[in-house]
Amino acid sequence: MLDQNEIDALLTAVDSGNESEDDQQEQMIFSRNRKDLDHVEIREYDFKRPERVSKDQMMALETLHEAFARNFGASLSGFLRTIVEVRVAACEQMTYGEFVSGLPNPTSYNLIQPDDLEGQMCLEVSPLIIYPIIDRLLGGNNQDLFIPQRPMTTIEQRLISNVLRRGLDALSEAWESVRKLEFEIVAHESNPQLVQIVPPNEVVLVIGLEVRMASRAGTMNLCIPYNVIEPVMEELSSQSWFAVCRSESDTTSEERISRNLDQTGVEFTAILAQTTITLRDLSEMKVGDMIVTAKNANDPALVMIGQEAKFLGQVGQHHGNRAIRIERAVARGDRVENQA
Repeated sequence: MLDQNEIDALLTAVDSGNESEDDQQEQMIFSRNRKDLDHVEIREYDFKRPERVSKDQMMALETLHEAFARNFGASLSGFLRTIVEVRVAACEQMTYGEFVSGLPNPTSYNLIQPDDLEGQMCLEVSPLIIYPIIDRLLGGNNQDLFIPQRPMTTIEQRLISNVLRRGLDALSEAWESVRKLEFEIVAHESNPQLVQIVPPNEVVLVIGLEVRMASRAGTMNLCIPYNVIEPVMEELSSQSWFAVCRSESDTTSEERISRNLDQTGVEFTAILAQTTITLRDLSEMKVGDMIVTAKNANDPALVMIGQEAKFLGQVGQHHGNRAIRIERAVARGDRVENQA
């Protein structure tokens, strides 16, 4: 924006014909080390939005949070007993004022404190996915679910805190490749305009994620001020980040996979006996008929985990419930199918 004095000065320069001299002087700036002035590339630069993070660092940051999205989606799927997909939709830098102005009100706005860094981050979760998650936790089916336009109640906040805690665990696991960090939620707010963790013109990195559960979908935004992760920006270059991934030991990968598999549900069945009969015998079977197998009544039952034979045990009761007492594991090479 030009004031009136600057506009008058420009008009005076045009009337006097001095604009060509100004243009030549501007060309001299670019021609200090160049001779082909006609092919000089000029790009606009907005000083209100400085690009403080390089493209390599942004790519590394996006790749890092793609791992966070996968782990968070797997953790939510096990916790909610339904398929939850989380993916990175955008990774960009902007000012904090622009980020806050684009958020809905009310929403779930959570302040996150990294233990080894100065300052705070923000995790915003849209009500479009928060209330379907709460409905799922309370036994609903998300059909004809009404999304209220109000701040969350204390009970709803306690329910959603269990989800956010799993998200912070997945975030810590993703950041282990750069620096070991622990994240903790220190405050909640429903109106983002009331929270000022940095000045409005401060540069922040925003990782936008899409969370999809059945027919419901919503957004989740992680806002990281530049001054918070500035001490680790050198470690966040794409070369060093991928080098860490390549040098990661197989033992660490196995431990991470084991932790993710701990919450996975498996089908557990016990087979008392098996036999074959003709289709005619099956069609003529009546109540009271007896099916005889080649297996002894005292022989142990075959315990199956999914489709794999794993144990042999005795079927009985324990405190009024059906139970299986494991006798031994099925070793590789055992012909357990002959006992069934």
